[in-house]
Amino acid sequence: MDIRSRNNVTVTGRAEGPVLLLAHGFGCDQNMWRLVLPALAETYQVVLFDYVGSGRADAAAWDERRYSSLEGYALDVLEVCEELDLRDVAFVGHSVSAMVGVLAAAKAPQRFSRLVMVAPSPRYIDDEGYRGGFSADDIDELLEFLESNYLGWSAAMAPVIMGNEDRPELGEELTASFCASDPDMARVFARTTFLSDSREDLKTVAVPTLILDCQQDMIAPPQVGAFVHAAIPGSRLVTLEATGHCPQLSAPGATAAAITSFLGSTG
Repeated sequence: MDIRSRNNVTVTGRAEGPVLLLAHGFGCDQNMWRLVLPALAETYQVVLFDYVGSGRADAAAWDERRYSSLEGYALDVLEVCEELDLRDVAFVGHSVSAMVGVLAAAKAPQRFSRLVMVAPSPRYIDDEGYRGGFSADDIDELLEFLESNYLGWSAAMAPVIMGNEDRPELGEELTASFCASDPDMARVFARTTFLSDSREDLKTVAVPTLILDCQQDMIAPPQVGAFVHAAIPGSRLVTLEATGHCPQLSAPGATAAAITSFLGSTG
């Protein structure tokens, strides 16, 4: 199988620069990185891709069993790395992809040198001693709405997830991204995302790690960023002066600056 075509792989930036691998979250695709890309591409060789089931990836490669766990998405990441023979990779993962990066780095530690987690959450459902932001009933209702009326769910939820009510064009963009996804594939990705629990996996992280969170984020509230920071020894937590769950769109300058500052300081 041609992995480059399967995952719609794009390589840009400095050909001989350090490698950045950018991984999008649920309901999105590599286009979500376009506003931070110019700044990152000045210094780095930037690799972008779409998970199977998202964006312009090959839908014929979809396998519900594979993508019903985060390990399936981590396998996409690893196969892209193998296809391009990427090493010393700085992995930048948005939302659920932050945990996908944790899994990929644990499976192939020789390929990854640093992790950047943008608005990460290892578990969305509250638990004893843990604040994820949602009750189990909240997530059940969210998934029931999504599965019964995906387009309606997208129109209702995307602006809430994006935040920034004074900039409605951001919510409209996320709505369009959600609506462009195949509903059946999106339902699987949503269940995989919102029912995941990667808290134990954080213990496997052994590379320098940056956690970026926002001042207000309904999907990954500040308590979650603090939890991830505490769970990964030596990690760096930066809270951006931004709201919503997609700072690469709502605050691209600050997001790119935080990433480049961290990568520069860790060699």
